[in-house]
Amino acid sequence: MQAYRSGKSVRRTRGALVKLSILATSLSLFSSVYSQATLRWLGTLGGNFSEAHALSGDGSVVVGVARNSAGQLRAFRWTQATGMQDLGTLGGTESEAWGVSLDGNVIVGGARNAAGQLRPFRWENNVMTDLGTLGGANGIAWGISGDGTTIVGRAQNGSGFFRAFRWQNNVMTDLGTLGGNESLARAASFDGSVVVGAAMLSNNQYRPFRWTQDTGMLNLGLLSGNDGGARNVSLDGGVVVGVGTAPPVNEYAGFRWTQATGLQALGLPGSNFSDAWGVGLYGNIVVGTSTFALANQIRAWRWTATSGTQDLNTVYSSLLTSGSSLRHAYAISPCGRYIVGRGFNAATNREEAFLLDTGISGDTNADGCVDDVDLLAVLFDFGATGPNRPADVDRNNIVDDADLLIVLCNFGNGCGN
Repeated sequence: MQAYRSGKSVRRTRGALVKLSILATSLSLFSSVYSQATLRWLGTLGGNFSEAHALSGDGSVVVGVARNSAGQLRAFRWTQATGMQDLGTLGGTESEAWGVSLDGNVIVGGARNAAGQLRPFRWENNVMTDLGTLGGANGIAWGISGDGTTIVGRAQNGSGFFRAFRWQNNVMTDLGTLGGNESLARAASFDGSVVVGAAMLSNNQYRPFRWTQDTGMLNLGLLSGNDGGARNVSLDGGVVVGVGTAPPVNEYAGFRWTQATGLQALGLPGSNFSDAWGVGLYGNIVVGTSTFALANQIRAWRWTATSGTQDLNTVYSSLLTSGSSLRHAYAISPCGRYIVGRGFNAATNREEAFLLDTGISGDTNADGCVDDVDLLAVLFDFGATGPNRPADVDRNNIVDDADLLIVLCNFGNGCGN
């Protein structure tokens, strides 16, 4: 695709432990205070472009790519305290960051070495390490598990073909294909046990895949047409999002996949191209981008089961100055509060990385602590509809299970423990 180039009881126990581990880690990482929605443009490294690809669990660390004053693309790490920092290269001129662990400490991406080869890297404590390849010259790391132990991407083998890889404990493993020569891995679950990406069939068409040690690489199918790939997977490994061909022919739509539902098309109505990039903790929130060819517009969106697909430019219009727009949403924090991507900043007249704080924290009474008071508020008001209800924490005019999930996901934030 051109856009990408034991027993049941044991599995259930392992799945439960993974979910508990995800939740325990998440609760220790997410932000601690209630706030109104804010939008921050992250700047560049001296050039005219930047783009945010991923963020830590609490939204305090953002990574991506930006141009420096020489016009070179460089991987960056942004925090409020440090601003945008150039992560350097492996001896060449360019690099790009694509993934970050939940705690914000480990960053992955691709960087040029002195020979000009693009290599997958792992960055930690200001040290960038070349992860190697599968025997060829080039590769890139596109994703990292939430716990930071597993890295995925694509790398050339000895025959020069790019193959999806899974890296753990300094060992890079070829995940294979779906019958063709090439594949790529885009993302991994919290513990790295589930990997998703795109793989080639014997007829050279691409299909989205979901891989586990037990099942190997499974073809998730298509909405229609003949091309597709997975972009991301929820931390629990159960929900996959990506892009695939859809009617009319040769146009693309974002998708959300679960074992129960199969592929579900996502995107803004009327768009001729949509792509789903980011997914929340349990897959209940998805973000992406849609293109409207006739209007020459690119719009970032957010999807939930209750609200459907919303244009972020409409929902957060009060945060945008005249001429500015949010165009690409690439990632969302597990609890759904923070979204990062790329937009047009009219003040600087350039495409620029953004960090959107939606202000959705689960703190129903705005006391800075998400606790049992907030949980009870949602439970007692459950099913109620209408505007300006404190228990409607996602502000969609209905108190439902989405609000309950937000409170549970943020439970304990700002409570001094």
